[in-house]
Amino acid sequence: MSNPLRQIQHKSTLLDGLYRVADAAAIIVGMILAVMGAGETPASDHQLAVAAALAIFYVVAEFTGVYRNWRGVSTEREIWCGAMTWAVSLAVLVLISTVFRYDHPFNRYTLVSWFLITPLLLTVSRMIIRTVLRWLLANGMNQHGVAIVGVNELSIQLAQNIKDTPDLGMRVAGFYDDRPSERLPRIPDSLGACVGNLHELVEAARRGDVQRIYITFPMRAESRIRNVLNHLGDTTASVYIVPDFFVFEILHSRWSDIRGLPVVSVYENPLLGVDGVLKRVSDIILASLALLLLAVPMTLVALAVKLTSKGPVFFRQRRYGLDGQEILVWKFRSMTVCEDGPNVKQAQKNDSRLTPIGGFLRKSSIDELPQLFNVLTGTMSLVGPRPHASAHNEQYRKLIHHYMLRHKVKPGITGLAQVRGWRGETDTVEKMERRVQCDHEYIRTWSIWLDLRILFETVWVVLGRKNAY
Repeated sequence: MSNPLRQIQHKSTLLDGLYRVADAAAIIVGMILAVMGAGETPASDHQLAVAAALAIFYVVAEFTGVYRNWRGVSTEREIWCGAMTWAVSLAVLVLISTVFRYDHPFNRYTLVSWFLITPLLLTVSRMIIRTVLRWLLANGMNQHGVAIVGVNELSIQLAQNIKDTPDLGMRVAGFYDDRPSERLPRIPDSLGACVGNLHELVEAARRGDVQRIYITFPMRAESRIRNVLNHLGDTTASVYIVPDFFVFEILHSRWSDIRGLPVVSVYENPLLGVDGVLKRVSDIILASLALLLLAVPMTLVALAVKLTSKGPVFFRQRRYGLDGQEILVWKFRSMTVCEDGPNVKQAQKNDSRLTPIGGFLRKSSIDELPQLFNVLTGTMSLVGPRPHASAHNEQYRKLIHHYMLRHKVKPGITGLAQVRGWRGETDTVEKMERRVQCDHEYIRTWSIWLDLRILFETVWVVLGRKNAY
């Protein structure tokens, strides 16, 4: 007899419905204000546009995750996700009306106003809902006391996260563990104390004193987990297992399932779905603007390279791109050699191989500008781990643990390591390790705001010309 299909279900809440109603109101009011601002008279076509936009918005929201549980997530990320969902929805609406050649009567001013006003209303509604929730939680409403099973590093971190995230609506009622107190790690006074053993926990759950329980035993303690679950099965408490995945060095974690069986990623590209689209669109727009602004200066640099030394204007070098796929990275040639073999010597201070203008090009990072074409073709991004010569990759992957994980995203013209001061020659393994640590941190914590911050800070790094030669 086969086992029934096991699945993890996602829970819908009253708050989820409230958000949907608030978003609908924002879209409707946005259209009303746009029509009024344009001096138009509301018509059935406006109503049809709103109805279509709502339907598309709810469909797109399923892909972007607008209605997931945002407790514990920053307000900025929630607002950004809502705004992007609206932008995509309106773009789809315009595309559909163009394909079917629907000649709507309202002017472009109304459409642009609707596009700009609605995300503002979406933001205001979400901030109001969050403010009300915080007030309710601060006054003890909708709060749940939780028990934590096991006293260890993971349980202490869980308690700290609960304390630091009042939006969760939880407070730690106490820790429970069977071990003698002298064998337990010290629990910070601000997080509570060990108030009993597992037998006492079960009794408290049976009486209804404890209604939510988190088990933080390590994954190897399967028998202990089963024992606790067997006893708690005779209660009405809600029980959760906190998986100790962080014994591994997780690059980027994401829950998914295969026909109902839950799986969690350990090493994964974080730029999937709407995040990947957002980063790609921003890359195309910013790289295109940069090329338009720099077209004349780059032409002059190309002439200077050609006139001051023998050889090609551009230097193309094989490097590793996304998922370790080999790419050709473009640069203005700054040296008298074009090394691209199994042995590539890093640029050094006062390098004898520099052309007459090579030192200036490298110090000012002007030699990197042709990589804007790499960005447009999709082999690179504006921000990401800097690509190293293939020969250096093969060297350092043998010396640095998890080195190749930096290739889980596209390489960038600039990156977190560069603005942290790890730019230039890596003449020791320790320097390369620092750079790789920054690359891993970038992948784990990526957001569009982090990209914009790195781009801004890169300007000051380039002006400072530190470690560039």
